Amino acid sequence: TDCSAIFSRLKGAASSGVYLIRPAGANQSVPAYCRMEGGQGWTVLLRRQDGSEDFYRTWDDYKRGFGNLTGEFWLGNDIIHLLTNQARSKLRVDLETWGGDVTYALYRTFSVSDEASAYKLTAGDYSGTAGDALLFSNGNAFVTRDRDTVFGQKAKDFKSAGWLYMSYFPNLLGVYY
Repeated sequence: TDCSAIFSRLKGAASSGVYLIRPAGANQSVPAYCRMEGGQGWTVLLRRQDGSEDFYRTWDDYKRGFGNLTGEFWLGNDIIHLLTNQARSKLRVDLETWGGDVTYALYRTFSVSDEASAYKLTAGDYSGTAGDALLFSNGNAFVTRDRDTVFGQKAKDFKSAGWLYMSYFPNLLGVYY
């Protein structure tokens, strides 16, 4: 199950919060933050809001996930892989500026491969107002400070992680300013 299944099961009466999900292939249920709005349930993979969590971390940290589900967190690459490979998945990225302006990017195709394939990203069929930040990251392996062989040492250069391309863009997992 994922958050969309929980939303459907509760017939839309669910509110946003932490729920137990169990993606196909998972040995046990895991807690996840579910955003229930707009007539659907979304499994939140990442939240950055105040800089309280250090995201300059190791491969194993990103593999397992870290942080506080009611604050800043990364759900974990293993869980993200299972979630995005049990059924066709979409990714929605919501960004809010300090001034309160909100933009979004929606990818109607989204998946992350397994660890043996370095959690490679597949993202496509973009729409939104934030710009297609994943255009050049599509097909890239996930990199961290201790596994950074794509295009030089980008994770170290930008104190970041993720599906980095030849610069810091996008850098949702970088230093919080």
